[in-house]
Amino acid sequence: MFLALGAALLIATASGMLSPAPASATSPPKDACAAKSSKYLRDQCEKFTHSAPGDEYFGRMKMSYLGIDNTFHDEAIRAGAYTTDSGIISKVEFADDALVQWAHRYPGDPQLARSYFLAVGVYQKIYTVDAQNKAWAYMHVLVQKYPNTYFGKVTKTNLKRGFTEHYFAEAKPCGASAASAEPMHAPDPGHPNVVILAAPCIASSPSP
Repeated sequence: MFLALGAALLIATASGMLSPAPASATSPPKDACAAKSSKYLRDQCEKFTHSAPGDEYFGRMKMSYLGIDNTFHDEAIRAGAYTTDSGIISKVEFADDALVQWAHRYPGDPQLARSYFLAVGVYQKIYTVDAQNKAWAYMHVLVQKYPNTYFGKVTKTNLKRGFTEHYFAEAKPCGASAASAEPMHAPDPGHPNVVILAAPCIASSPSP
């Protein structure tokens, strides 16, 4: 129940990041794009109006939107089939911190869809509860906020096929009984499947 609530809160929080922000004083008036001579030019004008500048940086590590995408992409490759590597997790969390700030400042930026999609790709490979919940939450952001984009359509298809969260159980002392990896009960509607993997045991320290 707590995991389901945590995932729901993540979805709500991420969706809230994308709520319309007040127009800045430097933004062109709405009719500036409407006055363009073609639909293509109007679309390009809208994208330019809502996009983050290429030289603006976000988060604690001051990352550009390209740096955010590259981090998600590169760490997904480093992760292999799955990972719990703290170094990878740290880099992904810094990129995610930057993504959150970017989405807050420029909620209408069309490039956000690609970044959320790349974030899902790496979070799916990080076998911790928090990372798996992030993947689930961001998949729903893509489907709800960007349904007509390539990334939203692919994510919708993936969700229809079913999504399973993977993470490790709490490690136990060696010799203690530990359950093998197996799925939990069938999920409630709107919730993912969950597979809890047996963690390596903890060797006891030798007596002095």
